Amino acid sequence: MEKQKITGSEALLKALIAEGVDTIFGYPGGQAIPIYDSLYDYRDQLRHVLVRHEQGATHAAQGYARVSGKVGVTLVTSGPGATNTITGIADALMDSTPMVVIAGQVPSPLLGTDAFQEVDVIGITQPITKWAYQIRKPEEIAWAVSRAFYIASTGRPGPVVLDLAKDAQVGLVDYEYKKVDYVRSYQPEPDIKKDRIKAAADLINEAKKPFCLVGQGVLLGGAEEELKAFLQKNDIPAGSTVLGLSALPTDFPLNKGMLGMHGNVGPNRKTNECDVLIAIGMRFDDRVTGDLKTYAKHAKIIHLDIDNSEIGKNVPVDVKVLGNAKHTIPMITALLEERKRPEWNAEFDRDEKEEYDKVIEKELYPTEGQLKMGEVVRKVSEATGNDAVLVTDVGQNQMMGVRYFKYKQTRSVVTSGGLGTMGFGLPAAMGAKFGAPDRTVCFFTGDGGMQMTIQELGT
Repeated sequence: MEKQKITGSEALLKALIAEGVDTIFGYPGGQAIPIYDSLYDYRDQLRHVLVRHEQGATHAAQGYARVSGKVGVTLVTSGPGATNTITGIADALMDSTPMVVIAGQVPSPLLGTDAFQEVDVIGITQPITKWAYQIRKPEEIAWAVSRAFYIASTGRPGPVVLDLAKDAQVGLVDYEYKKVDYVRSYQPEPDIKKDRIKAAADLINEAKKPFCLVGQGVLLGGAEEELKAFLQKNDIPAGSTVLGLSALPTDFPLNKGMLGMHGNVGPNRKTNECDVLIAIGMRFDDRVTGDLKTYAKHAKIIHLDIDNSEIGKNVPVDVKVLGNAKHTIPMITALLEERKRPEWNAEFDRDEKEEYDKVIEKELYPTEGQLKMGEVVRKVSEATGNDAVLVTDVGQNQMMGVRYFKYKQTRSVVTSGGLGTMGFGLPAAMGAKFGAPDRTVCFFTGDGGMQMTIQELGT
């Protein structure tokens, strides 16, 4: 590629375009003005969504990323602009959402002087990012952007922060873009060990009552079809975490509902009755397990995950399968026996009927009194042909929404799982619409969460 001398801010925008970025959620300020000046010349290639608060920019970028599978991008200024993104960055780390936050910073000669709107962005964000880097020279911009997108989107996805000094934005550079596909000491796709694949398959083949826990790792790995084939071959019932919802369509015969504190009776009861528990791309969160001393005591546990630190973190496992679910699931499926388990699956059906008669029917089809939350969720879902993207805030609206909405397509749930961020919903819903413009987006919220980012109605 022929080199050309341009400003650092223009190099930044060219690098974003080279990474396939089409939408930026941002809020301008003094130390990001050169980027915004350059953005005017690239307005046909980069759509900038002007939010009303930087937290809203991060949640919108999350909503965009969750439905599109692309990296969400946020652009803010220094100091309070950067610190206002902290909640969204922490949320993205907890929920494995690929996001790049670009923050303006005071000129490099002023770093460390407590200059106006200077803050140690790297020091603040390092614990809640996959990578945080300060750019002080225009020559570093293209390299840093490429590295940021590679780290944010590969392995277990997550947020990356680039702190961009103002003199690097205005300085001139010979622009040349090289896509990063390797970072020393970072192995996003672990080597898959064949002996563990075989050990997992052997345990499942010997099982009388296997049960599969489906987490967001299935969606992040794009392993939805592989999961279906795995479950169908051995007739294994499955339950989903909140973030694993929509990896399987609601009406998929082996989909037995939601796990955890607010989940369905069958999946929770059968967790403690199964003899083999297969956890895929989930982290045994306390909202799923409850008291770890009494969790799944009868089961041998197989854990498939791309992140080694998650395996054995909360629950000891018998077989550890490290790798991307898209690759590990079919390797296990190939070794499985074809099996039918009518009695085991019928037990889930009995639990489902009991729950329906005692709880669900009254929630979804009340015969008297005021509207019920479950009834509203059901009617909205049906009005969209059960084919919309569900976005929730946090609280009762979240639990009723994820529990009673129905899903036909993958990537149909956008909610704050690990951090439980009130105020997440409204900006995330807008971001989801930008990420999936052809889909209907339905947003459920409570008054508390709504008021936390209500200024985004202005957006």
